[in-house]
Amino acid sequence: MNQRMPAVTHSPTGEQFEIARAGSTAIITEVAASLRHFSIDGTEITESYPVGATPPFADGIVLVPWPNRIEDGRWRLDGTTLQLDLTEADKHNAIHGLLRNTAYRLLERTASSVTLGATVFPQHGYPFHLATSVRYELVDGGLDVTHEIHNLSAARAPVAIGTHPFLKIGDVPAAELELTVHASTYFEVDARLNPIAEHPVDGTRYDLRTPRRVADLSLDTAFGGVETVDGASATLRAPDGREVRLLQDSAHGFVQVFTTPIFPKDGGLGLAVAIEPMTAPPNAFNSGQGLTWVEPGATWTVGWGIRYSG
Repeated sequence: MNQRMPAVTHSPTGEQFEIARAGSTAIITEVAASLRHFSIDGTEITESYPVGATPPFADGIVLVPWPNRIEDGRWRLDGTTLQLDLTEADKHNAIHGLLRNTAYRLLERTASSVTLGATVFPQHGYPFHLATSVRYELVDGGLDVTHEIHNLSAARAPVAIGTHPFLKIGDVPAAELELTVHASTYFEVDARLNPIAEHPVDGTRYDLRTPRRVADLSLDTAFGGVETVDGASATLRAPDGREVRLLQDSAHGFVQVFTTPIFPKDGGLGLAVAIEPMTAPPNAFNSGQGLTWVEPGATWTVGWGIRYSG
């Protein structure tokens, strides 16, 4: 019997789901549900990458069931030590969850929205079964993102969510942008970027509650005590007054800021800044901070968004 073979895709991130609304366009990938492109009226709001590339520096991907790092990939559950795969081998950590290389399936699609789903199956280091989804919806002046985690396990499951967007404002060099982050604490880390203490930002170089030029920052830092000001947890502002704002709901009490001078762009390398909404800080499976335990059969829903004013 002849069997129909699936269509061949030459993109390492699989199918590309494009949505559009009133001058806004976004492209979300099948693999890792990455926000590969987002623009409004021709102005790019996130750093894009070619369809033939993998997401540089985890650009735009969904981080489930934990964001950031778990030290040594090791944590304890009910008195038993569990060992996750060390996906950041050079630092001996487990990083960015279990779905960063997983193909999501299409659940729902309209002209201006797409909902993708992926399953976390029980495995060594994480003995839980989760049905996850992420919905991207273009709205006036921006993008709303909604995550759901449904616990299919017989026991309550520890979960946290993060996303890894690199934000920008069109062709304005990142060095010229000013960043504001409404966070009252930062996490000191060791040489392997695992947290060792949480400190107030007052009087430190980590106090971004007043605008700082991205050119003056060198960060791979998690922040806590996140608040929203005029609805935003963080803002990028261009010299001409244009702004991109990151929105976070109350479940997203943390944000990671990561700057790199070697982000691939325009055929070379350049400065880029990721501003990553997170429901828990690094190493939450060990600290318990920000960790959510979803009961069997229950669904946890959280959200964040991006707004642009020109």
